[in-house]
Amino acid sequence: MGNPGACQRSLMFSALSYLGFETYQLLSPAAVVHAAAKGFRVEEILQQADYLYESGETEKLYQLLTEYKESEDAELLWRLARASRDLAQLGGTSAEEKKALVYEALGYAQRALDKDHASSAAHKWCAICISDVGDYEGIKAKIANAYVIKEHFEKAIELNPKDATSIHLMGIWCYTFAEMPWYQRRIANMLFAAPPSSTYEEALGYFQKAEQVDPNFYSKNLLLLGKTYLKLQNRKLAAFWLLKAKDYPARTEEDKQTQREAAQLLAGFNSRN
Repeated sequence: MGNPGACQRSLMFSALSYLGFETYQLLSPAAVVHAAAKGFRVEEILQQADYLYESGETEKLYQLLTEYKESEDAELLWRLARASRDLAQLGGTSAEEKKALVYEALGYAQRALDKDHASSAAHKWCAICISDVGDYEGIKAKIANAYVIKEHFEKAIELNPKDATSIHLMGIWCYTFAEMPWYQRRIANMLFAAPPSSTYEEALGYFQKAEQVDPNFYSKNLLLLGKTYLKLQNRKLAAFWLLKAKDYPARTEEDKQTQREAAQLLAGFNSRN
């Protein structure tokens, strides 16, 4: 689900203090681990982790957090789940390593949830990681997991109604099942008495809500607003949101991909006019 996961990015930036940042710059990864082992508080480790995450230092972040993989702290564990998943998504990660990291990430997310069932982030990352694991377990497991994923996203939103990312991901869940091809729907109907289903109207409601909570927080939300309006045959509003997605400042490779897709869809408008 993106590196929003993406999908899918747990998008809020927890910045280091000036002193903390200067300290981080002076310490090598090995020194950070050594100092932490001597008694850094969890809060300081989390500050370092959040700085590395926002800096895009995926490998260093994973290296830091895996030193504490036996931790009982839910905040640390869900960040480790996110770091493991992000490492799995990197282009240089082999297929074998990616699979191992995906299952590893799910394990950390589930442990985070066990430690704190009231953690919105733990529910969110548990849902994301369950979805990733479904890619390796066949269509029956993937469809069955969809119910669990939905429950986790709904709980994440209930616990933190201001988390635009969880709301956006719930919208993706709805959009995915609304556009499920007929042959996949037929398989789902054969496997389950009541397979997961949704509508574009439901998806639109979540994308709109995410935008209300945090305007312009994510280029993909703008794109999906445009695509959903297209599915609902509202070309005027589709063009409005697709233009916003195309003009969104590109900070990541995903933003650039979103810009290209929005531009292609808008070009299709012009070719039909």
